[in-house]
Amino acid sequence: MTKFTAAEANAFLDAAFQGRGRQNQVILMEEGRAILRLEADVTHLRPGGYISGPTQMSLADSVAYMAIMTLTGLEPMTVTSNLNINFLRPCIGPVVLAEGKVMKIGQALAVIDVDIRIEGAEKPASHAIVTYALPRKAAT
Repeated sequence: MTKFTAAEANAFLDAAFQGRGRQNQVILMEEGRAILRLEADVTHLRPGGYISGPTQMSLADSVAYMAIMTLTGLEPMTVTSNLNINFLRPCIGPVVLAEGKVMKIGQALAVIDVDIRIEGAEKPASHAIVTYALPRKAAT
């Protein structure tokens, strides 16, 4: 059972980013897995109509954050430690999906595997490995 739902995730993003979180909609939260959906507009494009690299990196980072919260619950101070992305093929289309799966979660770090693709595409446009630092629990 997930500790953080899609509805809770969308409300959190909306509040934390003053409405800018509405660009990315969390459409699935399962234990250790999350999917974000972005309806791209001109602010997400580079010349040629490609979804920009920074947009894809932002999606990878955001979906990794959400995937972790399916296991930890709301932990706002979970922060990105590393993001490595490979752009595999052009990302061209109106709707982009990012799927994050937690590969490992420990006491201090979580590692998440992320695929980004155009909605309906068989192959990913990019692949990322994202590492997050988890907040330390206070000693009792």
